Amino acid sequence: MEEAEELCQAKTPDEVAWEAADLIYFALVKCASFGITLADIQNNLEKKSLKVTRRAGDAKPKWITRRSSQNTQNPPAIPKIFKTKSHPAVPSFQIQTHVLSKISENERCGLLRRPILQYKEISGLVEPILREVRQRGDAALIEFTSKFDKVDLEEVVLEAPFPEECMELSESTRHAIDVAHDNIYRFHLAQAEAEAILEVETCPGVVCTRFSRPIQRVGLYIPGGTAILPSTALMLGIPAKVAGCEKIIFATPPGPGGKIAPEVVYVAHKVGATHIVKAGGAQAVAALAYGTISVPKVDKICGPGNQYFTCAKMLVQNDSTAMVAIDMPAGPSEVLVIADKSSNPAFVASDLLSQAEHGPDSQSVLVTVGLEESKVQAILSEVEKQAKLLPRKDIVEKSLAHSFHLQVSTFAEAFAFSNDYAPEHLILQLDEPNRFLEEVQNAGSVFLGHYSPESCGDYASGTNHTLPTYGYARMYAGVSWSSFRKSITSQQLTPQGLQGLGPVVETLARVEGLEAHARAVSIRLDELKKLN
Repeated sequence: MEEAEELCQAKTPDEVAWEAADLIYFALVKCASFGITLADIQNNLEKKSLKVTRRAGDAKPKWITRRSSQNTQNPPAIPKIFKTKSHPAVPSFQIQTHVLSKISENERCGLLRRPILQYKEISGLVEPILREVRQRGDAALIEFTSKFDKVDLEEVVLEAPFPEECMELSESTRHAIDVAHDNIYRFHLAQAEAEAILEVETCPGVVCTRFSRPIQRVGLYIPGGTAILPSTALMLGIPAKVAGCEKIIFATPPGPGGKIAPEVVYVAHKVGATHIVKAGGAQAVAALAYGTISVPKVDKICGPGNQYFTCAKMLVQNDSTAMVAIDMPAGPSEVLVIADKSSNPAFVASDLLSQAEHGPDSQSVLVTVGLEESKVQAILSEVEKQAKLLPRKDIVEKSLAHSFHLQVSTFAEAFAFSNDYAPEHLILQLDEPNRFLEEVQNAGSVFLGHYSPESCGDYASGTNHTLPTYGYARMYAGVSWSSFRKSITSQQLTPQGLQGLGPVVETLARVEGLEAHARAVSIRLDELKKLN
């Protein structure tokens, strides 16, 4: 506040430059403390430029009051140590509104963009962490956990069987986890039971098959930055268990004293995890990818995380020495709600806010179809009303700042936009949602009707909540039983089958100049001629 006031009072170009530099410096310090990059700032400037309406440029009420109470002719000198008590600004829980018919195609494309992730910059920070853990193992994990999580570890892994005292829960919490576990298990077991061995005789005497086998060792990441997430442990651990993975290894940031949340330990016990690695972020990825004395190396890493974690996953996937796969790239969590005149404003608002509270970089998008202005205002008023009651209102305010509302006239326009956006969660608060399901081409998971909140899919309905974000729903599916399996094919040819297909293979091999391939067939055909 001191630097802003000094900039306002600057009189000469030199003074303006000097004070502006101070203000920008302190603004960047604030951004750095929240992990905000210049790219994030640029993205918000772009979004502000797309606003259809803007408030007047006059000062907000508290500044008008303050200014009028001062002697504007002779403003007092500002001391270098600014001791005046500041009052926090009133939180804003409003989202921008755009009308599809009034914006250009470029502006529509701008709405589809997510916050820009500068992977080149991020990788410069992540690569040294990966290298240190790969080279120094447990010692590096202990150092990074102390640096980033402010926790001094004595041991980096909790091994099964897990002590009972690490799983002390209230009866209600234990019951809730058990019910969620059973529903998720039931849905993923059905996926396994529906999987059949494929066997096809492609031509006489040539039989091709396709079958699957479990990935042997999997690393499952459970974030723990702003909340305890036993739900993610369930969503990753259960399909791995159903798939038959030999080793299931959890990784999650430790809490005070190096302890793991008892909810997460309890889930690890239920799904048969063998280890819980006490590490978060890029260092957890490195430990799982390369292995340490204490941490077994895995074949695949699954789970959500922040941009540093995601960057680390993508880097180790491309490192041939790591020999590890990942489930999917991912960005901040998101929801898109399509609402028509039958929608309940309170329901719509609650769905937008349940996503917004995930994190400051989450995005909530509302698409309304042919709604009257009074209904739109009722929804936006509900957003503000409910947001004020939330304990994570600071996070919600930041999330809503880059969320938006789009007004469209037809369902065709609504689903065209939704498919282009490819949301992680798609909620259809429509009168007859099922008849629109065939219009959905790109989405992580769909919630049909007024009584299907995203929260149920996040926790206990049975479907998986580890879903593609950042538009990756165009080409990736969410985590499922098959995420922990790999498919193998086989073929078997009878002598008659080889006699029929062999000449085709010989011809194609010689077209490609691969004589050894052709001869592998020719030798066998010659042997069959001798036998005949």
